[in-house]
Amino acid sequence: MNEIENIRKIEREFLGDLDSKGKSFNTIKNYRTDLECFNEFLIKKQQNLGLSDFNLTKVMEYSHYLDNKYTSDNSRRRRVQALRLFFDYLVKKNFVGENPIRKIPVSPKFLDIPKPTSYGDLIKLVSHLRAMCTNDKEDNLEKLLALRNLLIVCLIYGAGLKVSEISELTRAQILSDKDGYRVLIQHPKRDSYSVPLPSFFQEYYNNYNRIIEKLDSNLATEKFFFNANAYRILAEGISARGVELIFKELRKKCEIQLTPKSLRQSCIFRWLNQKVSPTTIKEWMGVTPGYSLKAYTDLLNQHPIEYAFDDIPSSLLQ
Repeated sequence: MNEIENIRKIEREFLGDLDSKGKSFNTIKNYRTDLECFNEFLIKKQQNLGLSDFNLTKVMEYSHYLDNKYTSDNSRRRRVQALRLFFDYLVKKNFVGENPIRKIPVSPKFLDIPKPTSYGDLIKLVSHLRAMCTNDKEDNLEKLLALRNLLIVCLIYGAGLKVSEISELTRAQILSDKDGYRVLIQHPKRDSYSVPLPSFFQEYYNNYNRIIEKLDSNLATEKFFFNANAYRILAEGISARGVELIFKELRKKCEIQLTPKSLRQSCIFRWLNQKVSPTTIKEWMGVTPGYSLKAYTDLLNQHPIEYAFDDIPSSLLQ
């Protein structure tokens, strides 16, 4: 086995490790693409470089290679970050003694122009799922799946949750107070905080719990969501990849443009339209105070009708 084949083998192990930690399908796909750029660099150099030979000189050559290959700072930044995490994995597994990638500066991250799910597509999606919840069939599993998907939509559009947060969500994180419900966001490296859930969350939440108890009381345990196919419930809990697949299926069925990221961006516009302060929005998003919302506020000011996101109409909740 030559060195590039060996590197690719270890990269597959690294990607498998990410998968075992519940990283989404798109995240793993992006890392695979970013690492392939590194492989192309090694092949182009036509050197039988081993990972332990990748020193600061080679790091700077790779940085120069990225500068010539990509005009986008974000593209260069992403590929350096992917390689940095890969070498962290190599250090952890004792393949190398240190991570040389940490010796090169990271390009500043520039915010892409937001591309939220349109409000019209959101209403179309909710109408579709709502119809599945209220049909006359005695198929409780079909209704439960629709309610599960509605709640996922509510948590992203209503509270800005990430896919990783949804996959780890437990029942204990749904909190009740005098104003309705809140969701508790927990991070291992910073203090927990809670985000208020919109009023339309409550009806779906109550119906979801009622059908779960009727269909399978064993699911009313720790994890909030579950994994299932069209015929049966497979397991408690749902992976980040599972959430991504749900959105892929909904895109196809409803013929809409929709991803968890675009729906989360719609949530930010919803908060801005509700006059939530930027400081509070950044706190609820779980980003640093230095994170800029300028791209969002500029679009809202320039096209107030196009970005007039609001709560789901009460007519869809009856």
